Amino acid sequence: MTQPTSRASIHYWQSLTAPELAALADDTTVAVLPLAAIEQHGAHLPLSTDLEIGNGLLVAALSRLETSASVVVLPPLVLGASLEHTGFAGTLSLSPEAAIGVIESLGDAVNRAGIRRLVLFNSHGGNKAVIDLAALKLRAAHAMLVVKANYFRFAPPADALPAEELRHGLHGGALETAMMLHLAPEAVRREHLVEAVSEGQTRASAGATLGPEGDAGYAWMAQDLHPSGVTGNARLADADTGRRLVAHFATRLATVIDETVAFDLTTLR
Repeated sequence: MTQPTSRASIHYWQSLTAPELAALADDTTVAVLPLAAIEQHGAHLPLSTDLEIGNGLLVAALSRLETSASVVVLPPLVLGASLEHTGFAGTLSLSPEAAIGVIESLGDAVNRAGIRRLVLFNSHGGNKAVIDLAALKLRAAHAMLVVKANYFRFAPPADALPAEELRHGLHGGALETAMMLHLAPEAVRREHLVEAVSEGQTRASAGATLGPEGDAGYAWMAQDLHPSGVTGNARLADADTGRRLVAHFATRLATVIDETVAFDLTTLR
């Protein structure tokens, strides 16, 4: 990762010695665990898409921090819970139980190092459920502040992409493709950009309120939404939109980390 420039004292867990880590850990120190996935994203995006986007957003966020506290970035958890994409070649998936166990184990290590503030920064939708459970278990076990930050749940910038695309372009659509065109343009197979209309969009157009996501959703495998495993219109993507998205999401993530530093731990009773 490119070293950011901000007021914060940024450290990378694996680059520290054990005494150095012990010396910097105090009541305000925040650990950040990036969580991603290696999984299919159609013919136009690489298997590393979630990892590339997560790393790019985190680097941009670290350069925007206002806090002067120490922030320790753990090695990314590259593999995630990707059961919904296992029907396609290349997907590497941990079982939900394994994913929860790994996150718990890493949280335990953060606690042993004397750090009580942990941000789980997630760039893969399939990780949401396991993060919820692991975070609660860590809170119960250690009275830690465990913050769950999923960038795809951050409100997007106004007019960046059509509302229908943001709603239904869940995987490999314009949003992810635009950010990849900004962060890793050489990795995008532009000749394979497609519009993949989601089954969710088709159902909504017909008046259905039950879809793959929303206030009432059904469990889905990627092929249920489109035979390609992609949903959304990647042809709407461009690098400038990706730049705007990255800056916007990174600013929100920086605020989350800053507020994690300021959080009153005495409220964790």
